[in-house]
Amino acid sequence: MTPSIGMARRAEALRLRLGLSYQQVLGLRFAVNVFIGSTIVWATLNLLSDSNPIWAIASMVAASDPQLDVARRMFRSRLINVLVGSACGFFFLLLGGKNHWMLPLALAATVVVSTWVVRVKTMWRQGPITAAVVVAAGVAHQSTGAGLGQGLHKVAEVVFGCLVGLFVSWLMARVWLIQVPAGEDAAV
Repeated sequence: MTPSIGMARRAEALRLRLGLSYQQVLGLRFAVNVFIGSTIVWATLNLLSDSNPIWAIASMVAASDPQLDVARRMFRSRLINVLVGSACGFFFLLLGGKNHWMLPLALAATVVVSTWVVRVKTMWRQGPITAAVVVAAGVAHQSTGAGLGQGLHKVAEVVFGCLVGLFVSWLMARVWLIQVPAGEDAAV
C-alpha cells in the first residue's frame, strides 16, 4: 500500500466519522491548498523584496483547485489569457504610451482577441484584466518605459502565482487523494 492510498483511506475514515460530505472535504482541501500556496508565494516574494504580492496570491488562488484536473484546466486557461492580455496590453502601451484612452481600447481589443481568436472560454476575463494591469502601469507612471517594466513585473507575478497554485494542487493530489464516494456527485 502506497502512502497516498493509505492516507486516502484514513482521510475517508475520518470523513465518515465526522459526517462530512465530499463537497465539504473538497472545501477543506482547497483551504489547505490556499494556505500552503499563499505561504509559498508570500515567503518567496518577500525574499525577493517584492512588497506587494497581491497579484501573485490572487493568481495562485485562481489556479488552485482540490481536483487536479480542474487545476490543470484553470492553469492552462489562465496562462493563455494572461499571454493574450499581456500581448494586447504591451501593443497598446507601445502604440499610445501614457494616453488614458489606450486603456478602454486595449480592454475592448483584448476581449475581441480572447473571444474571437483564442477562444479559451475559461478565464476569458483574465485577458482584459492583464491588459489593464499593463496599460494602467504606463498611464500611472506617465511613461511607456516604466509601464513596460511594471507591466512585465506584474505579469511575472501572475505567472508565478499560477505555477505555485498548480504545483500545490499537484502535490496535495499526491499526498491527500480524495475520491468521490459511491452515491455522491463530483460536480460542485
